[in-house]
Amino acid sequence: MSFLHNAWLERQRGLIDFSVANLGRRRGRNFGLFLAYSLLVFLLASVVLYGDALRREARLLLADAPELVVQRLTAGRHDLLPAEWLDKVTGLRGVRAAEGRLWGYHYDPAAQANSTLLVPNDAPPAPGQVEIGAALARASGLAAGDVLSLRSFDGKPFAFNISRVFEAESELVSADLMRVSATDFRAFFGIEPGRYTDLALSVSNPREVRKVAEKVLDRLPGARVVAREEMRRTYEAAFNWRQGVLLTFLSTILLAFALLAWDKASGLSAEERREIGILKAVGWDTGDVLRMKLWEGALLSVAAFLTGYVLAWLHVFYADAPLFTAVLKGWSVLYPHFSLSPQIDVAQIATLFFLTVLPYVAATIAPVWHAATLDPDAVMRE
Repeated sequence: MSFLHNAWLERQRGLIDFSVANLGRRRGRNFGLFLAYSLLVFLLASVVLYGDALRREARLLLADAPELVVQRLTAGRHDLLPAEWLDKVTGLRGVRAAEGRLWGYHYDPAAQANSTLLVPNDAPPAPGQVEIGAALARASGLAAGDVLSLRSFDGKPFAFNISRVFEAESELVSADLMRVSATDFRAFFGIEPGRYTDLALSVSNPREVRKVAEKVLDRLPGARVVAREEMRRTYEAAFNWRQGVLLTFLSTILLAFALLAWDKASGLSAEERREIGILKAVGWDTGDVLRMKLWEGALLSVAAFLTGYVLAWLHVFYADAPLFTAVLKGWSVLYPHFSLSPQIDVAQIATLFFLTVLPYVAATIAPVWHAATLDPDAVMRE
């Protein structure tokens, strides 16, 4: 048994050596095919890796979001809600904690971008102080200790002293963020005391989120309740749509590669047919010819797949995917700079492998099998 096993390994080794030499004899054609193949894998893998990494980051960030967010709707639009709403939901069964939140958007003509003003419920800045995101600091050319001057709701200048610039690692959530005190927030937007942007609810039992939401709607008929799971699905849908736009564009490249594979399957060149005829004439059987060509296609396609995938990995996780950043991140001006966490997904790799490698390898077998089953003289005369 060991002898047969060693003989089989030696036979495969010989076939691999012959396949490598055969690829080298047509190095110009094969190198061009290798580059096109690697480029296809690189583009497809970059989009898939970047989209999945962004969705994974969004899921991690939403893990700390409140289970339920309660908003007030007026004429179908989000509106400020009174403090009485907080009192009504605090005593609901199943609600562990409830707090009113203050946040809003402000357009800065100087930076030509929207920024998000937020009052943190834990350790807010002192009145007159502001903590800003790194992207906002870059766009404004400001640093900690500088003065940030904005125009409030009535057009008057409103000055903040920058007490902190958030670290780059937090830019996914803090790129356009400005953390201020409740006093400054209300004065800046002209919001009277006793009004909140929305309510954040913590639920005692995660399995009762839907039931608690129904209780909130019964007690507050004019409210809209958004669950954390719904927020997660919204982010998923947004990233899926952006990823789909790029994949639709890249489908033209995939179609071109499919045509290449079809051309490969449509027949062999005269040189390849003559080579098969010679191999058959010197004693190779049909199985050996098929295995040799299978190794030839597999070596080229697997090498191109590994090259394209590794380059895509470096492009996404070490170069921040400059080819697709503008589409997938979605920020118009204040682009966040952050590093995505690399993660190996076996199912993802298998899917890409199935879409790019198997069709090409299969396309190389059909015409070879047809030629290998014919008489050597007939093959060389074709």
